[in-house]
Amino acid sequence: MHGLTLKMSQTEDYEALKKLYIKNDLELDPNDPMPDGVIKNWKITHGEEEYLAAGLTLAKYKDEYVIDGIAVEPEYRKMKIGKIILEKAVSEVKALGGRKIFLVARAPEFFRKQGFVTIDKEEAPKVFDCLTCPQFGTKCHPEVMRLDLE
Repeated sequence: MHGLTLKMSQTEDYEALKKLYIKNDLELDPNDPMPDGVIKNWKITHGEEEYLAAGLTLAKYKDEYVIDGIAVEPEYRKMKIGKIILEKAVSEVKALGGRKIFLVARAPEFFRKQGFVTIDKEEAPKVFDCLTCPQFGTKCHPEVMRLDLE
């Protein structure tokens, strides 16, 4: 993949992002529409055919900013693509006056490297469906995380 040309852009194609998220093991219902709180979606593509390499969905629920989905295709990991798209979302939240961002991480080490800290699920805004899922903490062990922007 040497010499790979990547392009980041905003997208309204949530369906494509949802497929990417599901393919990369995020637990979403394929029949659900884009959530009402979504502010922006970004994608990173490559090539003339615009192959979807990564995506991120930023939302705001109950006055809290949330990364509502982020995924990078396995063959593009270790290329700093996740960091680049996450920095775009952080920049957007700062521009909107946000002071923190929450997420539920299946890859917490990646987010720790970006400055996120693990918090108790009780400290998180009550917007994450997975926190009430019966698999949470038994079959599925994501971490609830927060990034302070101040």
